[in-house]
Amino acid sequence: MPENEETPEVVKEPQDPATAPEAEQSKADPWADPETARKEIEKLRKESAGYRTKAKELEPLARKAKELEDAQKSEQERLAEQLTQAEQRIRIVQQRAVRAEVRALAAAEFADPDDAHAFLDLDGFVGDDGEIDSDSIRDSLADLLKRKPHLAKPADNSPRRPVPDRTQGSSGNGARSSSDPGVIFAGLMDKALKGR
Repeated sequence: MPENEETPEVVKEPQDPATAPEAEQSKADPWADPETARKEIEKLRKESAGYRTKAKELEPLARKAKELEDAQKSEQERLAEQLTQAEQRIRIVQQRAVRAEVRALAAAEFADPDDAHAFLDLDGFVGDDGEIDSDSIRDSLADLLKRKPHLAKPADNSPRRPVPDRTQGSSGNGARSSSDPGVIFAGLMDKALKGR
């Protein structure tokens, strides 16, 4: 045989799962057979129970590792972390207080006071000393009502009542139209009785 000749490569084509033999298909898909699926589920349950047991055993070790980590931190790092957490809590409380102040001041002029704080930047109403600037809130609310007057309470302060419309429904005193179900039924009964 000459050395320049290339030998043809044999390429295996993948088998279609529908035409694959049953033995190969059951090995590939353990969920196809109910008994095999049951065994697979039991195996997975045992494996999961083992993981839960290991997690329970490792929980005290993780707690001890956290304690050791905290012990290794310097006093300054612990205090810095506590300060950061305290500042976050203060910011949350301040935002709640500003939101409550905005709702209280908006209750007099806004149809829905919750709309007011949705359109305002609440962070700008807290001073450096932590005090809430009510005058600034009033000014911002007035400006908001100028920009979006639809948020204001109605001028007459009375609830809206529906206006009666006599063209709707059947009129009690008017002449019945031919589209009235009573007239149509009476006409059918009349025809049936007269034998037409």
